[in-house]
Amino acid sequence: MSETRSNKALKKRIEQCTLCAGSLSHEPKPVFSFATNTKILIIGQAPGNKVHQSGKAFDDKSGDTLRTWLGIDRDTFYNTAFFGILPMGFCFPGKNPKGGDLPPRPECAPKWHHQIFEQLKDLDLVLLVGQYAQKYYLGKTAKRNLTETVRCYDEYLPTYFPLVHPSPLNFRWHAKNHWFIDRVVPELQEQVRKILNGI
Repeated sequence: MSETRSNKALKKRIEQCTLCAGSLSHEPKPVFSFATNTKILIIGQAPGNKVHQSGKAFDDKSGDTLRTWLGIDRDTFYNTAFFGILPMGFCFPGKNPKGGDLPPRPECAPKWHHQIFEQLKDLDLVLLVGQYAQKYYLGKTAKRNLTETVRCYDEYLPTYFPLVHPSPLNFRWHAKNHWFIDRVVPELQEQVRKILNGI
């Protein structure tokens, strides 16, 4: 089986995945995107309800903010030759009665992530968006909390770039951490620019 056929077969298996079906109040609908030549992989949390409905990752206000941080437009963002999108939980986990969404389902990453990474032949950078991705991929090298991990982003380069989640619900975090926009975002944009321009 060729790499292209292998990639298509993997995507089909993920699309048909029902691992978490018994834990959801709705039908599973995995949302993800990648190609064998993806340069930058975004590992996020899990689709929200709007993304669950549209089937398009980061097709919401969080996505608008993330694209601003990256310094790119929608066409570039959704071009899988440039960006792949891989949630920790592929399906919308449902609403938390206390507010916001439930945590990503834990079944997805151990089942699928390593198989996807095997397909990514030209990967240059992995963006770890939010605490779930950072804990999973950074392990003991993560700092005591998300704020400190993101503040020390340069320690994880050139492989990983940890980011706070771009959710509008994080407005209080941004009000307390102006250094993120002032220092981290410009470096993120520079890393992205270099990769997309082949520098």
